[in-house]
Amino acid sequence: MARDKRIQMFPHEWRASTTLSGVYALRMLGMFLVLPVLAVYAASLPGAEGNKTLVGLAMGIYGLTQALLQLPLGIASDKFGRKKTIYVGLIVFAAGSFLAAAADTLPLLVAARAIQGAGAVSAAVTALLADLTRDGVRTRAMAMIGLSIGLTFSVSLVVAPVIADAVGVRGLFLLTGILTVASIGVVAWMTPDPEVSKLHEDTQAQPSRIGEVLKNRRLLTLDFGIFALHAAQMALFTALPFAMTQLGLEKIQHWKVYLPSTVAGLVVMVPLIIVGETRNKLKQVFILGIACIAAAQLGLLSGMRSVGLITAYLVVYFIGFNVLEASLPSMVSKIAPSDLKGTAMGVYNTMQSLGLFAGGAAGGLLFQKYGFSGVFAFCSILMLLWLVIAVLSPAPKPVKNLSYPVGGVWQGNRDGLQRALLQLEGVEDIGFSFDGQTVYLKVLQKGFDQAAAEKIITGV
Repeated sequence: MARDKRIQMFPHEWRASTTLSGVYALRMLGMFLVLPVLAVYAASLPGAEGNKTLVGLAMGIYGLTQALLQLPLGIASDKFGRKKTIYVGLIVFAAGSFLAAAADTLPLLVAARAIQGAGAVSAAVTALLADLTRDGVRTRAMAMIGLSIGLTFSVSLVVAPVIADAVGVRGLFLLTGILTVASIGVVAWMTPDPEVSKLHEDTQAQPSRIGEVLKNRRLLTLDFGIFALHAAQMALFTALPFAMTQLGLEKIQHWKVYLPSTVAGLVVMVPLIIVGETRNKLKQVFILGIACIAAAQLGLLSGMRSVGLITAYLVVYFIGFNVLEASLPSMVSKIAPSDLKGTAMGVYNTMQSLGLFAGGAAGGLLFQKYGFSGVFAFCSILMLLWLVIAVLSPAPKPVKNLSYPVGGVWQGNRDGLQRALLQLEGVEDIGFSFDGQTVYLKVLQKGFDQAAAEKIITGV
């Protein structure tokens, strides 16, 4: 039987998804590639002189400018055009990368990292991809971006020490800048141009409705979670490279720690997420992920007596980290109202960026004052607090999100379509796009008659 064309990607949708995933991943590569080596490099620059606080700022400052600008740049893309906004963001990011490569003092490196973060194109890239994909395949297209980011992070941890040994950290920044310039060409000549640009409530933030998201306590607990997860991550990488170096493991050899830990994390994550999603065990898997990170941080706090022990702790850490990175967005989409999913994810992404900044700043300050124990005590407290919040929070319902173009028979009769859909078993929530052309459904994964819903919506 031929596959339903409504769920097959057209060639232009594949091209849009692959090229924009590459652009998104490249920008993340510029951030992730230096993560394992930046702290030690920053501490060696003039102006550091043992100032770990400034080292922490060099690690995390990009998160602050990214948090401040990613939603405004997304709004700018509505007004001035998707591609134009992306070009500006990538130019700013490339400029920050080239400045970081040229920086010969730590304060100048901090400034360069802030400029890198200001090239916050993620919201504009997401908006462009939404313009170029139909409702039925958009979730898959967005998942391609998520997959590219996860792979970029894992690969970066392993290859960064090796590349840095060959070309230096300055070379990493220079390579990032060159690839960013190349990505502008990818967007210009390989990514299709949208016929129409409009607001997509399932992927884009609506500034006027952010208050509704901030009043949702269940979403706020997840926002705290992503903040804590990335604050602890940045604090960890502010201190950990120094610990491995002190134990005699040269920077070029750090991949021997990161490779087994990241691979193990990815391998174990996949079956756990499958179990969580298919057997309605997402909360249990989620709590397990937090517990893994808390255990790893407590282990690092108790002492880092050997490289082997650090590797064992990081295996546990990355199992938890990868589980949470995969499950948190899923939980946000399950809890957020159907027509507020994009806004909820916008707030979520902003909190993630603020977590990166807070983790770098706090990690550097605590490392300066209290050494390794201060950093890992901070991380442990964050994770234990999040663990308590997660245990007390209700489990999300086993739902999925669907979206459809509204059939001609229902144009101008939103209330009638809503009443008809509410007659179906398993419908949890219904929302509409601002222009009334798209209906968003949140339905139970089991017991919902999707074929019947499609007949109603299309008017067939």
